[in-house]
Amino acid sequence: MALVEYAQEGLKRAGYFDEDSDYGGLVGPAVLEMVKQFADEGHSGYSAMLCLHLFKRLAAFKPINPIPNPMEANEFIDHTSISGNHPTFQSTRISSLFSEDGGKRWYDIDKRLPKWKRWLGIRRAYVKFPYLPK
Repeated sequence: MALVEYAQEGLKRAGYFDEDSDYGGLVGPAVLEMVKQFADEGHSGYSAMLCLHLFKRLAAFKPINPIPNPMEANEFIDHTSISGNHPTFQSTRISSLFSEDGGKRWYDIDKRLPKWKRWLGIRRAYVKFPYLPK
């Protein structure tokens, strides 16, 4: 129970149980419940890190294995009708993945470009498949 007590004290010190904190003080109890569940699992060091890594990715709607080209896998939403008849597609596996050329090239709006590329005016981080975002 050391983990639960540690988490409870940390959340309390940070004010997450206070009514004037985020979401009216509901974040602290919600996180504490997840910590209690995790502590009840009884993981060792390695399995704990593996489970945390997988949970963090999945809870953030990020894939845990590389995805194929959405056009080839038929895993996309066609937004052409709402984009002025410009062929615009969005991946159903990674919501930040878009194509505006009929599915030939895909870019990730969450992928950060290096400063030098932005300085050169490059605004899109095109990806290659299979693709697994960081």
